[in-house]
Amino acid sequence: MKLEGKKVGFAMTGSFCTFKSTIPKIKAIIDEGAEVIPIMSFHAYELDTKFGKAQDFIREIEEITGKKIIHTIPDAEPIRS
Repeated sequence: MKLEGKKVGFAMTGSFCTFKSTIPKIKAIIDEGAEVIPIMSFHAYELDTKFGKAQDFIREIEEITGKKIIHTIPDAEPIRS
């Protein structure tokens, strides 16, 4: 699949055990030339778990994508295709 010039919404929800393995996937999509729009559910954005601290994941994802994570309904409402 060609991703050059595409916008990709990448959403993370409550599958906390997959977060560490998901971050390289975000990098791979960006390496393919896509712009990644990071999105997290309320719980994914707020909760620390045995798999890691929410702020650590937030910081890494925002650094990789260069964008603030969309994590509230009002912030997500303006998203259009």
